[in-house]
Amino acid sequence: MQFLIELSHVIEERQKSPREGSYTCQLFASGEDEILKKVGEEAIEVILAAKGQGHQRIVEEVSDLLYHLLVLLSFKQVGLDEIETELRRRHGG
Repeated sequence: MQFLIELSHVIEERQKSPREGSYTCQLFASGEDEILKKVGEEAIEVILAAKGQGHQRIVEEVSDLLYHLLVLLSFKQVGLDEIETELRRRHGG
């Protein structure tokens, strides 16, 4: 899971210092609605993969969804640590 933290930092850096040709930067430039649209599309693709497209497709689509969720979190300035804290709270720890 350490890589998710590293990827989150890369995404945050792209938001602060855009790089030409970066897909992440294109998402940030396109704004909230486009980012939300991508999260929704990827969530639907996870569902479709889970309904019979096989293990590898699930892995691929969940990876896409997690990436786009990290972009959304960065866009909204929500840290992964906040998500972890909330999940721990819900778990009772």
